[in-house]
Amino acid sequence: MTVTVIGAGVAGLACARALVDAGVAVTVLERDTVVGGRLATESHEGRPTDVGAAYFTVSDPGFEAVVTRWRDKGLARPWTDTLTAIDRHDHVAAPGPMRWAAPRGLRSLAADLAAGLPVALGRAVRSVGPGPVVDGSRADHVVLAMPGPEALPLLAEDLSAARAAAAAQRWQSSIAVTLRYAERTWRLRGAFVNGHGQLRMICDDGSRRGDDAPVLVAHTTAEYTAEHLDNPERAAEDVVQALSYVIGLRQQPLSRHVRLWRYAQPEPVTEAPFHLDEQGIGLCGDAWGATPRVQTAWLSGTALGQEIARRLLPG
Repeated sequence: MTVTVIGAGVAGLACARALVDAGVAVTVLERDTVVGGRLATESHEGRPTDVGAAYFTVSDPGFEAVVTRWRDKGLARPWTDTLTAIDRHDHVAAPGPMRWAAPRGLRSLAADLAAGLPVALGRAVRSVGPGPVVDGSRADHVVLAMPGPEALPLLAEDLSAARAAAAAQRWQSSIAVTLRYAERTWRLRGAFVNGHGQLRMICDDGSRRGDDAPVLVAHTTAEYTAEHLDNPERAAEDVVQALSYVIGLRQQPLSRHVRLWRYAQPEPVTEAPFHLDEQGIGLCGDAWGATPRVQTAWLSGTALGQEIARRLLPG
C-alpha cells in the first residue's frame, strides 16, 4: 500500500504524517526546493521574514497539541491577541484570538512537520491519471495538497470528480512587500486595512518575530494584485506611498522585496474537510473548511490522511 502526496505545505505534510502514523507507506513530492507552501519564510539581510501566512490561530484540540509541542521546542510563540483595524485614518483596536508566530519563521513549523517523512524536493509532477498514477507510477491513492487551480492542470480528463472539485475553487491573489527601515517609527504590531485600494494588511515582522527588527510586511488587496500580476515589482513603490498615507510612515525603506502569491486565499471556502473519490484521488488544504487558516489546512490534511488509512486498513 502506497500513497503519493503532491505538495509539502501544511495540508500535505499533515496528511502524510497521519498516514505514516497509521502504518501506510507515503511519498511526498514537492516542486519547490523547500517545504512549507504558503508558510513561506524568506531570508533578507541574513534575517528570516514571513512573506506568506501572517500568523496562525488555534481553536481545535488536535491542532493545539501540535502547537504546544512547537512552543515547547521554541518554534512557536504567542504573539498578540489584539491587532489594529484601520479605516481611512481611524485606528481602532481589533481584539480577537491569540495570534501565534514563529521566531525562526513560519516555514520552520512546516520543516518540523516534515521531519522523518520521505519528502522529495524539486520534484514537479506533470500528470495524475486514472489508476491512480503519478507521472506513470502507480499508487493506491494520490493526494493533491494544493489550490484547485494548480491541481486542475495535473488531473487527467478521466478524473471527473476530482476535476470538478478542483474547478469549483476560486482564489484571490496578493503581493507581499517586505520593507526594511533604518529604525522603528511605528507602534502597530499588525493591522487590517479596510477600504483601501492597495493595502489589505500590514505586519510588523520584528514584533511577531520577537527581535524588534524595523521590518514591515504589507499584503496587497486582490483587486490591486489582479491589475499587477504581470508586473508585481511595481507594488513596492505603491506600497511605500500607501504606508505614508495610511500610517504616516515618511521614511524611505533601506530595502524592498516583492513576492507574488497568485493563489493566496480561497474564496469562497467549503464546509467539507476534503475531497476523496472512488478513483483514489484526494484534495485537501485550507480551501476545505469553514475558514481559510493554517489550522484549517492541518485539519484538512489530517482528516484526509486518516480517512485514506481507514479505507486501506479496514478494521
